[in-house]
Amino acid sequence: MTEPTSLVEAAREVLLCGEADEKARTARRVAVAWSKGLLSVAPGINMPVRPNRPARPELRLPRDMPRRSFKGERGRVALLHSLAHIELNAIDLAFDLVGRFAGEPMPRAFLDDWIRVGDDEARHFMMLQARLAAHGATYGDHPAHDGLWQAAEETRHDLLARLAIVPMVLEARGLDVTPGMISRLKDAGDLQSAQVLETIYEEEKTHVRAGTRWFAHLAAMRGLDPETSFRDLVKRHFRGALKPPFNVEARLEAGLEARFYEPLAAPLPTE
Repeated sequence: MTEPTSLVEAAREVLLCGEADEKARTARRVAVAWSKGLLSVAPGINMPVRPNRPARPELRLPRDMPRRSFKGERGRVALLHSLAHIELNAIDLAFDLVGRFAGEPMPRAFLDDWIRVGDDEARHFMMLQARLAAHGATYGDHPAHDGLWQAAEETRHDLLARLAIVPMVLEARGLDVTPGMISRLKDAGDLQSAQVLETIYEEEKTHVRAGTRWFAHLAAMRGLDPETSFRDLVKRHFRGALKPPFNVEARLEAGLEARFYEPLAAPLPTE
């Protein structure tokens, strides 16, 4: 099989890879090839509607997923597995963005950022796979929900919408919940897994920052108000309200100001 010579061909190759570990390795090879100047941009190649997936895990609708407690050894494995599933989807989301929107009139730094994001997601998946292996498990051992790719399908027509939903909503949500996961792992004595999540948490801030940066850039190019556009796009393309409490400090560190998302928040439950 010949190596791809264009970025879009390479991004397509990542999505079409159906084996989880090889998908991560392919993503990392693409990032190296891009950094060495071995890939032209060459837009115009159609991206797949859906990425290929391994035979396992069984993919279910979110409503059909079993309710799990993350207590005990089995619970920690289930937590790590769910995070590995998110990271595998994040690889495809990053490279779908690169391939699908390579023809947009954006600076090269835009592509540099999202290839770096895809490379980070691949490395995160590998780190979580290693932690699963340390617990005698592997990705595919538990069912997983098939809702994450909906964000790509819903926003495949518009880069501004993709930036609003994936980094500025979905990845920002990770900033809200990851510190609690780190604390639970430390309390359970799984310091190595906690350290992996700490690395992921810090790097996800840079992903949200890339999203907010390029959202503002593209909104300005289109003559749109960023705040109004963000809220309109989230209402149109994201199901439901945004869930508080928010990690305001981490979001602000990532360039995402509260005035963007707080008007979209679901009310906190009353006691």
